[in-house]
Amino acid sequence: MHPAAHFRSDDPALFEALIDEIGFGMVFATTPDGPRVAHTPLLSTGDGAVQFHLSRGNALTRYLDGMTALALVNGADGYVSPRWYADPAQVPTWNYVSLELEGRVRRMDEAGLLGLLEALSDRHEARIAAGEPWTMAKMPEEGLRKLLAGIVGFELEVQAWRPTFKLSQNKDAAERARVAEGLEVEGARAIAQLMRTLAP
Repeated sequence: MHPAAHFRSDDPALFEALIDEIGFGMVFATTPDGPRVAHTPLLSTGDGAVQFHLSRGNALTRYLDGMTALALVNGADGYVSPRWYADPAQVPTWNYVSLELEGRVRRMDEAGLLGLLEALSDRHEARIAAGEPWTMAKMPEEGLRKLLAGIVGFELEVQAWRPTFKLSQNKDAAERARVAEGLEVEGARAIAQLMRTLAP
């Protein structure tokens, strides 16, 4: 989390929207083997928790149950050039959006894991325009049994939300508009759009 207060937010709906839109993140924990990270799809429960699954062989899987861990969702980002400011006495920086979620992790039972997999596939299949959505019902029973045997589901109950929405809020409106335009021209359209909608 960025230390500057004007880059923070206390809007839970915005946090939920970021998790839903990105749908993927990292889970970090300190294990007896040292610090470890896992990359995984994330699903918000809508009531202060996120669910995810890991391969049974992942370096975190055997330790996570009962631990405090950190999940991270990275949003749009872009390099900000000093040439976009009216005042030339500026330095380069980076605008970005990220959300850290700290909390206790519990291992899910098989029914919970199956529910997570169904919710994840339903959500992401619905975003694909062409063709008929794939569903868990299309999975052969033996294949599903093997899949479930190879992964473990977890739920992280969020005890601390640490957001950073660094969108040039420390600059005036004219400067922000120039930075957003510069980012858009350079191909960083997503962060430029967030600057216009979240930090007008």
